[in-house]
Amino acid sequence: MQVYIGIDWSENKHDVVFMNEAGADLACLVIAHNPEGFAQLDARRRKLGLAVEDCQVGMETAHTILIDYLWSQGYTQLYVLPPNQVKSNQGRFRQSGAKDDPADARLIADILRTDRRHLQPWKPDTLLTRQLRSQVSLIIHLNQHILRLSNRLRAILLRYYPAALRIFSAGLKTQIAPEFICAYPNPQAAQRLNFAEFEAFARQHRYPALGRLPACFANLKVDYPAASPEIVLTYQSEAAMLAGMLLLATRNKVRCLRQLLQLYRQHPRHATFASLPGAGDFIGPALLAKFGDDPLRFPSAASSQSLAGTAPVTRRSGKRKTVSYRWACDKEWRYIAQEWAIALVHQSHSSIATAYFQTIRPHCHSEAHAYRCVANRWMAVAWKLWQTGQTYDEAYHFQQRAMRSKPR
Repeated sequence: MQVYIGIDWSENKHDVVFMNEAGADLACLVIAHNPEGFAQLDARRRKLGLAVEDCQVGMETAHTILIDYLWSQGYTQLYVLPPNQVKSNQGRFRQSGAKDDPADARLIADILRTDRRHLQPWKPDTLLTRQLRSQVSLIIHLNQHILRLSNRLRAILLRYYPAALRIFSAGLKTQIAPEFICAYPNPQAAQRLNFAEFEAFARQHRYPALGRLPACFANLKVDYPAASPEIVLTYQSEAAMLAGMLLLATRNKVRCLRQLLQLYRQHPRHATFASLPGAGDFIGPALLAKFGDDPLRFPSAASSQSLAGTAPVTRRSGKRKTVSYRWACDKEWRYIAQEWAIALVHQSHSSIATAYFQTIRPHCHSEAHAYRCVANRWMAVAWKLWQTGQTYDEAYHFQQRAMRSKPR
């Protein structure tokens, strides 16, 4: 007898429903998020006379200790349901829109009972892939944090210290700029510097472009509009604090990228993803982390494109058809795909990606739309290589495209 277990997960407790093949409840219980609670779930399964092989377990997240515990106890038929799927099916049992945890657990069990053929079982990745995924997620978070800090710092510097934004050609994108702001947080301190002191500062902080120092010093000495002393006093402490936070975040990002690269080179699939044009030291391991180890996780290229948010959403009703932006997706994967598309077009040596971008750009309503189309096309390439374990060959790719474009 097959039994379907629906678990509505929360931080401190979990609602659990056992359902048989006919849709009747066998047991309903609430377990605590601790070893005793997990053991209570297993004890109820044994009390019902069920083997772990007979149990299909569904929940809305794989980022919980509970799913690792279930796998370790022999529950191999585990399914992670997208939260949007559960939400859209709430009308099965209630039309009022009321929220109830036991009812959600029952709904998860019922979806598993009726729609399991549309779901892919969850399997844990190897330790190395999990470490890659954790590092990738942290780096994306740091990138977003750095962007927020940079935008805030830029807005403040424009208010009282615009010279700090123009001294170095890369602006706030390098470590030297926030280091300079920490050392000289107001225009008066910076203007007192002579070239010898400025050069000593650059050498002390290992500025790589020493040949540009005369131009940087000239930028510092440009006569910018001066803010009043009250404005300088108002903002200089905040600017110095933000510069310190930006510097710390940037250093942490460099450290994380170094660790990510070490893990990436140890992975058995490193050669496959390193061969992709534009992959570099971040996009390659990021794609590998998102695809994972299980080839059944994405049975088609379309499934990976949908989760990455590169594929549009098509709606058909009668004579009406609309194609729109896909909002429901893995936001981290969307970020990775967008960065990859930009690298493919501008930083890689892939003539195929560049030609495709130039072909579709006039037909897209924005540049971001065109990059999304490039990412969608290349996500299918990455999926195919992930499935086969082969490395990318530009000549073979060009040959296959030429064969598909021939009239039949």
